[in-house]
Amino acid sequence: MAARLVRRCCWRHLGAFVSAPSAASASLLVPAGKVATARALPQAPVALFHTSSPSSWADGFPVQEQVEESRNPEHKVIGELIEAATTPQELFHLSQLHVLNSNQASLVIIQLSHLAAKKNLETESILRDERFQQLVAITDSQISQVWNNTLVNLLKSLCALGMDGNRSEMQSVEQEVLWRLRRLTFRQLASLAEFLAVRQGKESKLLSEISRKLELRWTELEGTQTVVTLMAKVGHVSPALMDRLEDKALELAEQFSPDDIRKIALALAYQNRRCVPLLRALSYHLVQKHSELRLNVLMDLIFAYGKLNFHQPQVFQKIATDLQPHVPTMTPLEVTRCIRSFALLKWLSLPLFEAIAQYALDNAKQLSVTHLCGIILSFARLNFQPSGSEDFFNMVHEMLQGQLDSLEPHLLTDLVWSLCVLQQAKAPYLQRVLAPDFHARIQGDPSLKAQNLRLKLIHINAAAKLESPGYRGPFLPPEMLSATEPAAEKVTVLQSGLREALAAVLGSRDNGRFDVRTAYGWRI
Repeated sequence: MAARLVRRCCWRHLGAFVSAPSAASASLLVPAGKVATARALPQAPVALFHTSSPSSWADGFPVQEQVEESRNPEHKVIGELIEAATTPQELFHLSQLHVLNSNQASLVIIQLSHLAAKKNLETESILRDERFQQLVAITDSQISQVWNNTLVNLLKSLCALGMDGNRSEMQSVEQEVLWRLRRLTFRQLASLAEFLAVRQGKESKLLSEISRKLELRWTELEGTQTVVTLMAKVGHVSPALMDRLEDKALELAEQFSPDDIRKIALALAYQNRRCVPLLRALSYHLVQKHSELRLNVLMDLIFAYGKLNFHQPQVFQKIATDLQPHVPTMTPLEVTRCIRSFALLKWLSLPLFEAIAQYALDNAKQLSVTHLCGIILSFARLNFQPSGSEDFFNMVHEMLQGQLDSLEPHLLTDLVWSLCVLQQAKAPYLQRVLAPDFHARIQGDPSLKAQNLRLKLIHINAAAKLESPGYRGPFLPPEMLSATEPAAEKVTVLQSGLREALAAVLGSRDNGRFDVRTAYGWRI
């Protein structure tokens, strides 16, 4: 009863200074319990914002702005004129006709930024214009009087127009935002963080502070779009914030659309965050609830799973099944990217790979040598032989003829190694990578990349000796074989268990030989 009495008193008090039509409109916009708060705040200029344009980067009107608009018809008219302007000259002319306060000057700058982005205008002329400098001066002189919502968008607009961050006016706006962080809504903070992450990156001091505020106020986080946007754009700035976002995403997993799942998976992949509970939840809902997925969703999902090395057979089967009808219309780059991801996961779908082999045959003229190499490397990683292997490899040999010298040494080595795995390495390929001038480039190089390349050359050398009876040389020199020190490998649980079992069977480790390095590049 007391609450209702206070509410009625507030409405009666509000009616004392708002006209009848304005009060009626305010009753549609302002919750009754918030009117007393609006009345208690100091007067300030109205902060209109064009919500249908790209400049609507933050929340809509705060309550106090709606009340102030209804109180001051002149401010409302100026705001409508600013919003209706279609050229920078109209806005500059408006600023000369009317005496603008700092909030209205900020709105003019925001609209200038919107027009520049919408019409692809040259921003240097706007920044150099004397009238623009006057607007900036007005804003700077009374920066504390600018509404929160307008202030957030003012900072974005000045950045979008390309104003120098070292200018005192720009630093004044940033400092004012920094001081007001505690008063900004969560959505305003999220919107500003997204903008600064794209514009300024991790080095932004303001972005670091905003990320800290978002982390502390993460319980206010609502809505799937905000979660997805923050994970994709801001998560890399603050690992602690990303932890909170992952927890929230796990809570909202059932509500995500396929495109949301795609963006979250990519965010995790690019940040190399293998959050298994979240990935499992997203995988479950993806398989259970979404029957048809678009090509870009399928491509990005398999890429993310491959980069994170996260195995989910049901998802892989669904992606492969859904991808197969798209193969004939895909570009060579899409095909290469798709098959490489499956190869990284070591997951073979025979119908999909047969479709890709047929695609390569049908579109041989559109495939570059690099794309063809990507397909061959993926086939070799999964030891896949197409059903029409004779036609396929005839096409491969024809396309590679005369192209070996144009390939980068590591790609050439991978290509010949893959052809050896697929038992399709001919003498010209072997001769090219086993020639002294080729392997001389990596001798004495201690880098991991060089060691891996040397190991693959030893495998190729072994295939040339043991699986190519017609091949007569050249071969790798003995000193290169004996000097090989394979890169350190982690002993898996299976390997250590096997060695212990063998030692038990033999009675002692002294009765057997373990981890023997052979001249063929393999350890026995």
